[in-house]
Amino acid sequence: MKTHYTYDSLGGANHGWLNAKHHFSFANYYNPQKMSFGELLVINDDIIAPNTGFGKHPHNDMEIITFVRRGAITHEDSQGNKGKTTAGNVQVMSAGTGIMHSEHNNENEETNIYQIWIKPKSIGITPKWGSAEFSTEPTTDKLKLLVSGNDDAPLQIHQDARIYTGSFKEKTSIIHEIKGQAYLLISKGNITLDSIHAAKGDGIAIKDENEISLECYSDTEIILIEVPGLTEAR
Repeated sequence: MKTHYTYDSLGGANHGWLNAKHHFSFANYYNPQKMSFGELLVINDDIIAPNTGFGKHPHNDMEIITFVRRGAITHEDSQGNKGKTTAGNVQVMSAGTGIMHSEHNNENEETNIYQIWIKPKSIGITPKWGSAEFSTEPTTDKLKLLVSGNDDAPLQIHQDARIYTGSFKEKTSIIHEIKGQAYLLISKGNITLDSIHAAKGDGIAIKDENEISLECYSDTEIILIEVPGLTEAR
């Protein structure tokens, strides 16, 4: 089963310095039909104005993954971590027992990010932060594994989830095996997934499927989040 959410149908708010679109209920956007997707609780599509950002604020017991689509984001936290993540790259923060952090766009251009929150498998873990750089060169017909809870990806989280990305040329066909359920983000371009035509900014929730098959109708970038069904963190 697949459910298509167009960019225009997403919730959100424009705060001036931040133009945010929410795939699920978040902050002042509430939709009882869109509370989460299994253990995937938040996907925010944020455009952050130059030389602005999120001041220091707390998190706990959450896995927070940030994909930088355009521009750069500078992170600083109470654990002493500080780093700048640029377009095409990813940072991961495990909030665990509690962490204070800030995220700023210190550039002279807009920054566009996906911020993804996943509920951890266990609570009360030691907080950590990390980032990794990835090639933005188009791949052939395979998705690249970036984030996982199983030691088989460059960035690790505390959940049995897997996050893939791919940059593809026009007319590329992709077949990808999935386990259980997944959420597909179209970061750039236009695709067809079975009979669904999706464009930049759209999301597609996928349940009870063994694999997906999609066609790229322009140069395309996608993110695929495989995540367990909703359970109680232990």
